[in-house]
This record gives sequence, structure tokens and C-alpha cells, in this order.
Amino acid sequence: MLLEQLAVIAMFGSFMLLLVLGFPVAWALAGIGFLFAVIGYLAVEFFGADLWFTWEGTVGVLNNRIYGIVANELMVALPLFIFMGIMMDRSGIAERLLHSMVRLFGGIRGAYAIAVVIVGVLLAASTGIVGASVVLLGMLSIGPMLEARYNKSLAVGTACSVGTMGILIPPSIMLVLIADRLGTPDASVGRLFMGAVLPGVILGALYIIYILIAAYAKKDFAPSMKRTEPFHYNIILDVALAVVPPLLLIVTVLGSIFTGVATTTEAASIGALGGILLALSNGTLNRHVVASALHQTSRTTAFVFAIFIGATIFAAVLRGLGGDDVVSDAITGLPFGETGIILTILFVVFLLGFFLDYVEITLIVLPLVTPVIFDMGVDPVWFAILFAICLQTSFLTPPVGFSLFYIKGVSPPSIKTRDIYIGVAPFLLLQLLTMLMVFVYHPFATWLPGYVYGN
Repeated sequence: MLLEQLAVIAMFGSFMLLLVLGFPVAWALAGIGFLFAVIGYLAVEFFGADLWFTWEGTVGVLNNRIYGIVANELMVALPLFIFMGIMMDRSGIAERLLHSMVRLFGGIRGAYAIAVVIVGVLLAASTGIVGASVVLLGMLSIGPMLEARYNKSLAVGTACSVGTMGILIPPSIMLVLIADRLGTPDASVGRLFMGAVLPGVILGALYIIYILIAAYAKKDFAPSMKRTEPFHYNIILDVALAVVPPLLLIVTVLGSIFTGVATTTEAASIGALGGILLALSNGTLNRHVVASALHQTSRTTAFVFAIFIGATIFAAVLRGLGGDDVVSDAITGLPFGETGIILTILFVVFLLGFFLDYVEITLIVLPLVTPVIFDMGVDPVWFAILFAICLQTSFLTPPVGFSLFYIKGVSPPSIKTRDIYIGVAPFLLLQLLTMLMVFVYHPFATWLPGYVYGN
């Protein structure tokens, strides 16, 4: 058992060292996996180490496992959802939505920030691409908010934080990955999509409440914008015309999954086609846009699958060296009950979010803790939603919070890194508050899936 513990510590330690040295995550995972496979083989064959490791049972089965990943029909939904999100980004819908919302809420303090939240939620439900959402919202909103004398931290923090909601609100790429790693019908993609709806709405509502409280508590924080036109029913009509197309696509994609009319992959295909049609209807569809979307989709998909393969190699070798038992014993040996164990897992995931991307955390950590969670009889949908909300924080936590880099790249020179950190801090706390609410009251995550699919 001591050798197994040392092997697990050495594997994770070596992996973290390579990350610090700047090695790509996929190559670090695969390289460490193969290195320790060789070490394990030599230790058993030539030094008689007391390990259950066998080359045939670990490395010999990798070809089947890797083929199983790329042949998984569910994984086909990933590039389709990514393409759908990129086409929605290129369609110009977000810009029209934001301008319509600002016209509607113009007389309210913090109106522009509130409009950004609402547009961000709709964008999240139709794209799911955090990088694209953060960049787009930042480009569209930070300049006008600064011109309206908004607090710099609020302006940049709103755009940065709202852009991360695409990782939680369905159709979410992260939830597809989590469902695949959990590997149980009780936590299917459809159930996780339904389970994330209420937490996503709650988080959006908390963002708006915070903006309103901050705006009215301090008058200079988010001043109201003067209306350039009298309020008229044409404004409501303009909002409706801007909202209906993306909303119709969202309802079609998610509705086809929830009602069982289409599988997740088939629904993703519908979404990809819908993204093309929306770009066509807005007059933004051309050869360059399609080529750019396909190129970006290919790059993102390759990135995800490379980490998939690297994590599979790492996990297989770790399992062959007895790592599963070591991790399981370490978790169950904690001097807490079920609640304490889950909180510990979430705390570890939160800390890992300071250094790793959500894809890496999902593919490395989730397979290790899932057996323990299942043995405790924890509702997999509830745990998956908690895990997802916790992963969402990884986009806002330095030094590797990708949204912080995205928003810095599109911010005016007057926006300093300190302004970004101060701006996202309240929204990060609201994410943690949402996670706490779901933790305390399970039905926030489980009621809707149970209502639609049955318990």
C-alpha cells in the first residue's frame, strides 16, 4: 500500500511540475502516464515490487479505451455545439440584443450592466463558448459603460463574469463532458441540462440584484442613462424581435432533448444548422465566416480530445498502480461524514481551478471521485451540478482564470489588472453563494430533472 501511495503522489507531483514548467496539459498527462507505466513495469519485473501493475492490463488496453473515446456517439455533440456557438457569435445577434435591452431599461440605474446580464444569459444558452461570450460582451459593453461613467471595476467585472455563464447554462459543453465521465443513465446529458436550468437562472438573478443594490447604494457606481427617445411599444417590439430567434433555437435544441424527440447529438446537429440559418437571416453568413467557424471548431475540438486521450492514459496507469484505491481510501478516510466529504471534494476542485482549466479538472478528478460518490448513494445529478458550478469559478480565479485574460485583451488601456480582479470578486462570491444554495436545497438541481424524466 505504501508503494501505491508513493506512486500516486509521484504521478500527481510530476504532472504539476510539468504544468509549472509550461508543458501542454495533454502532453504532460500522456507523458507522465507512459513514464510511470515503464517505471511500474520495471519495478514489478526486475525488482519484485509489491504492485498489481501489469503492462498488458494497463498499456495493452489503451488502444481500445482511446478508440472508445473517439467512437463515442455522445462526443460527436461536442464539435456540433461548439460550431453552433461560434456561428451564433458571428451572427450579430448579441449586438442587436444588447442595444434593444438598453433601450428598454434605459431609465434604471445600472441599466447597461443589467442588459449585459440578460444578453449574457441568452448568449450562454445559445453558444456555451466562454471565450467567445466574454470577448463579445467585453467589446460591446465596456466602452459604452465607461462613457456612461460606470465604475471601471463594475463594467469590466460584469462583462467578464456574465460571459462565464455559458459553461453552466445548457446546452453546456462542460455538462456533456461531465455526463460522459459519470457514465450513468441517472446523470444523462438531458438530466444534467435540466438540472442546470434553475441554478443558471438563480445565478443570473443574483447578478442583477447585486448590480441594482450597488447602483442605488452608491449613485456614482452605475448612473442611469438618459433616454434618447420616449418609451414606446416599438421598443418592446424591437426587444421581442431580437430575443425570439435565439430563444426559438434554444427551445428547439433543448426541447428536442428533453422530450426525447432527438438524441443529444441529433439536437446538436439541429443547433449547428440553426446557427447557420440565424447568421444567414442577419446577413452575416459568407464563405469567410463559415471557414473561420470551422477552423475554430476544429482547434477547440482537437484541444478537448487531446486532453481526453492524455487523461485516459494518465488514469489507466494510475489505476494500474492502485491509484483508485489510494484516492478512495483517502477520501473515505476523512474524519467527516458524507457532507464533509463532498465539501472537501468541492474545495479541492475550487483550489485546482486556480491552476487548471475546467476540462482538465473534469477529466482528471471526476473519474477518481465518482466511485466514492456512487458508493455513498449521493444523487449524481445534484453532485454533477455542484461540481459544474464549482468549475465555473475556475474562469475567474487567478492566475489561470481564462476569462481574466480574455477580458484584459479587449479592455481599454485605462482598465488595469487590479480593476479586473476587484470587478470579478463580487460575482465570484455570488457563484459560490449559488453553489451553497444548491448544496443546502437539493431540489434546485433535482426537481426539474425529476419532474421531466421521473425520479
